[in-house]
Amino acid sequence: MNYRDLTASLEGAGKPTRAILAADGGRILLLPHGGRVIGLFAAGDDENFYWTHPALESAAAARNFYAGGEWENSGGDRTWIAPELDIFFPRYPDLDPSGYFQPRQLDPGCYRVEECDGAPELVSRLSLDLYRSKGRVDLEVRKRVTPAANPLRHETDPADAGRVRYAGYSQRTSLAITGGQGRVGLWSLLQMPHGGKMIIPTYSRSEPRLYFGSIPAADLEVSGRAVRWRMHARGAHKIGVRAVAAAGRAGYCCGSGERASLVIRNFKVDPSGEYADAPAEQPHEPGDAVQACSVDNAMGSFSELEYHVPAIGGGTGRLHCEDVSEVWAFRGPRAALDRIREKLLGDYDETLRQRL
Repeated sequence: MNYRDLTASLEGAGKPTRAILAADGGRILLLPHGGRVIGLFAAGDDENFYWTHPALESAAAARNFYAGGEWENSGGDRTWIAPELDIFFPRYPDLDPSGYFQPRQLDPGCYRVEECDGAPELVSRLSLDLYRSKGRVDLEVRKRVTPAANPLRHETDPADAGRVRYAGYSQRTSLAITGGQGRVGLWSLLQMPHGGKMIIPTYSRSEPRLYFGSIPAADLEVSGRAVRWRMHARGAHKIGVRAVAAAGRAGYCCGSGERASLVIRNFKVDPSGEYADAPAEQPHEPGDAVQACSVDNAMGSFSELEYHVPAIGGGTGRLHCEDVSEVWAFRGPRAALDRIREKLLGDYDETLRQRL
C-alpha cells in the first residue's frame, strides 16, 4: 500500500500518523494507535516494505476495522510482551486455539506521544495478568524510532548504485516493571508480505523448534550457518531458534520477477540471558531468541520476523531492560539483493543461492 493512501486512510479513520523523514529521503511512518511503525518507504518509492491490513486501503473500511472489537492487526512493526503462554491464554492450561486472546491493554494499548530530544517517543503504561504463573505485573513500555543510515553506504557494489533503494531505522525500546510480580520480556514482531523466504543466520547448526503448524521438509533448510524457510504455505506455522546459536540478524526476501525487496533486522542476542517464550509442548524449557511465523488464513496473509529480549522480573534480578535494534530495507534487482544478502546475512554457496 502506498504512502499517500495509507496516511489518508488512517487519518480518515481517526488514527493519525507521524512521519519521520531521513536525511536520504526515506520515510518512517509511526502509528501511535498500537504503538507501531506502520510503514517504511525508500526515497522516491511509495511502496511500503511492510504488510498492512487490507482494511486500511480506505478510510471507511479502516473505521469499521477499528470499531469492530476484534484484534486490530494493523500490520508493520509492533511490540508485544512474552511469554505468550502466560499472557495470551486466559484459560491456561487449556491451550485450545479458540481461547487465544490478545490483551487489548497490550495491543493496541494506550500509547501517547512524548517528545524526547526532538524525536517522538511512544509511551504505554499497562497491567497484565500472567495466567500460567498466576501473577500480575504493572509495566511501562517506551519506544523511540530514529532513521538509520544504509550499513552498506561505504561498501555497496558500484554496479548497484542507483538501482537499489534503501530505507531504515533504529528502534530503542525499554520495558520496566513498576509493580506486581512476574517474569516478562520484550517481544518485537515485524510483518512483511507473505510468500517470501526467511533467513536466520546461526553460528552453528540449530534445529528450529516448531511452535505450531507443520512445515514440509522441502520448505525448511537447516545448515551450520543458517535456518532458511520458504514461507508460502496456507494456514499458520511458527518456528523458534535458541539464543546460543542465533547470530543476531535475520532477513526476509520477497517479490516477483526480477524486482524484489529484502528486509533485515539487526538485534542483540544474549545467550547468558533468560528468554521467556517457549512452545506449548515445552513450557518449562528455556525460550527462544528468534522466531518466524507464516500466516495465510482469515487473520491475513503475512510473514513475521520476530525476536525476543531476555526477561526481567521473576527471579532474574532485573526490573528494567533496554533494547536497540536496526531495520535495513532494500528494494531492487534480485541480483543486487543477492549481493546485499551475502554481505549482511553471510556467504552462501551457489547451490543454496539457486534454491533461494
